[in-house]
Amino acid sequence: MKLTQYLFKRFIPLFLGALAFFALVLVLVDLLMNLWNYISNQVPGATVARILLLYVPKCVWYATPLAILFAVSYTLSDFYASNELVAIFASGVPLISFTAPLLVFSFVLSIALFVFDDRLVVPTYAQKTALQEKSLDKEKSLNNDKIVVIAEGGSIVYKADYYDDGAKRLYTVYVVVRNEDKTLAAVIRADSAVFQNGHWNLSGGTQYTFADGAMMMRSPDPALVERLTEEPTTFQNNTVSVETVSAREAQQYIEHLQKAGLPFSEELSLYYKKFAFPFVLFIVVFLSVGLSGKTRKNVLLVSLAACISAAVLFYVSQMITMLLAKFQYISPFMGAWFPVFLFVAISVVLLRYART
Repeated sequence: MKLTQYLFKRFIPLFLGALAFFALVLVLVDLLMNLWNYISNQVPGATVARILLLYVPKCVWYATPLAILFAVSYTLSDFYASNELVAIFASGVPLISFTAPLLVFSFVLSIALFVFDDRLVVPTYAQKTALQEKSLDKEKSLNNDKIVVIAEGGSIVYKADYYDDGAKRLYTVYVVVRNEDKTLAAVIRADSAVFQNGHWNLSGGTQYTFADGAMMMRSPDPALVERLTEEPTTFQNNTVSVETVSAREAQQYIEHLQKAGLPFSEELSLYYKKFAFPFVLFIVVFLSVGLSGKTRKNVLLVSLAACISAAVLFYVSQMITMLLAKFQYISPFMGAWFPVFLFVAISVVLLRYART
């Protein structure tokens, strides 16, 4: 217990100090990158301060892996350099037992980082982006044109020339309705459609059907009109990035893509990555423990260089597996989680041959 207290007494101040430093650097970088734009658009200082404040949670999220990597590497390297671990090993305490509290701490922190990202980072970063775009006159219109949307697994296809988000109205609308075997059932053409009472109400609509080789024209079948329930948000000029929304919103978006019969492998792999990425904290600590003490000369520099190199390799390997998942060479789950499994296995091997 005293060894654990001593370990955390050395580790926690370094971790918090590094976290504050790296987060501050990221905030200042964002400020400097946008400073001229703020000045050119005469953005009030209070607004700039609010933008930076909303960016702090995102910076903390970015800085946490760097901070824990630095703190663990420095702490263990300092123990090796001052020969304190020699006394610990001589007393019969192996390296894995001595560093187990750090591994448990990093594992719990990985889970906390996911919750922190999902509950605080995502909404505050969205607010920061919206406020920044508004302040710099870069607000994006949700109106859209030349739209094609597939619904009900391909049974209904919408085509519209223009969507007005303010009025929730589509202009020059074509709706293709298909049977279960994907043969053509009907085509509806309307001058416009407005979303009311949970479905699209058509104006100037005509339904075309084919029977016995002849085309028939009639008013749209009310039963078909009631099936036109695709939400207006589907028609917005608003591409959803799974990485910038909460896990629940990402899941709903992927379900929409599946329902619409659209490709979703990349989005699903990014969804799994939201759960896998926080465990980089556990991995860097595991690697730091396994790589510590490999040399008696320039212990801190060698340890940091080795751990940073390993972290870079992790990011690169995850980037490769995510690309493979995007093009469906591997499953979305493995695209996100394979690097985690791989580097945990590597860490176990390194720990097996670590100096004790």
